[in-house]
Amino acid sequence: MDQILVRGGVPLRGRVVVRGAKNSALPLMAAAIVSQEPCVLHNVPCLHDIFSMDKILSSMGMRIDFTGQSMTLDPTALNSSEASYELVRKMRASFFVLGALLARFGKAKVSLPGGCAIGERPVDIHLKGLASLGIEIRIEDGYVVAQGKLRGANVGLDFPSVGATENLMMAAAMADGVTRLNNVAREPEIVDLAEFLNAMGAQISGAGTDLITIVGVPELKGAVHEVIPDRIEAGTFLIAGLATRGDVTVAKANAGHLESFLDKLREMGATVEARGSDIRATAPNGLVAKDVSTQPYPGFPTDLQAQMMVLMCISQGTSVIRESVFENRFMQVAELRRMGADIDVQGSTAVVRGVSGLSGAPVMASDLRASAALVIAGLIASKGETRIARVYHIDRGYERIEERLASLGADIKRRRE
Repeated sequence: MDQILVRGGVPLRGRVVVRGAKNSALPLMAAAIVSQEPCVLHNVPCLHDIFSMDKILSSMGMRIDFTGQSMTLDPTALNSSEASYELVRKMRASFFVLGALLARFGKAKVSLPGGCAIGERPVDIHLKGLASLGIEIRIEDGYVVAQGKLRGANVGLDFPSVGATENLMMAAAMADGVTRLNNVAREPEIVDLAEFLNAMGAQISGAGTDLITIVGVPELKGAVHEVIPDRIEAGTFLIAGLATRGDVTVAKANAGHLESFLDKLREMGATVEARGSDIRATAPNGLVAKDVSTQPYPGFPTDLQAQMMVLMCISQGTSVIRESVFENRFMQVAELRRMGADIDVQGSTAVVRGVSGLSGAPVMASDLRASAALVIAGLIASKGETRIARVYHIDRGYERIEERLASLGADIKRRRE
């Protein structure tokens, strides 16, 4: 099993290009199911989760050609409405195929999903919404078995779930009548999906607000679309630069997708400059502690909480982090303590007291964002080597992260075993 080895204490400097957003590319791939013609996606990241979705769609008859950062998805030979347990269990985002399969076939059999162990993340919001659109649903042997004729309806979500919003958008795009989705997610990835579906001929308005209106159409055609930049990857590299007292610019990013995060960096004392698609952050004199509360977009993103915690570990003063999105997202804390961090956790709140530095140690990644946090901690540690095990987690969301950090001056390498 691969490990990442880091020797810290080196300020990161330079420019790194942000890849396409994994959390956008995955539902975009699923959305190709509803097209009657081939679709092309550009700026697709080369990640394990992308390959997993490729396998799921290919198993149902989708023909996929992934070359460089461009992907052609040809759904004309789709012949199955079932997504198997062996494939879906590995990645929660694969559950996105449910709404698309219902739009295309009027039926679907999709395994209940797996993914990172950061919380239960129940799919009942998805199923309740689909039931409101006229779908009959039952759970059999670990599968969601769904069928029915999609009809437009007013649907209110109990929580602005990103995945549920995306599933319902795909289903409602071809439902009879008008669908109004209330209390929906507002993330940039939702807007990206709406723009892709609209390019295919859908009639979706309001994406990016808490009310999306969808006028169902009888057919969707092929489209060409570019995946938005990964805001979480951009934030991760900016934090790595600040944590090492360096000077990092992320290129091909979108500062408008990161306003709450960038505002928090400024509150902590960082100088943040956004020019065009470049974002630069510096703090040569260090940072001061500030509290953070994760919230659905446009609030502070839960996917940057673990990385921000590392930055707080070496900021002056005491910070309080409140995690309001997932109930089990402090899994990095025990490993950070091994490296000298001073963190106390009580339920969904973590108290982080700044320390003078961290030390290298053998640590183990538990999920995608926690693994990124441990890499940043290793970059900070001025004593010893940090060995990060189970790095397959980080490969789910960061393309060749060790090579890209090395290009910024990091002493980091992957050891294959």
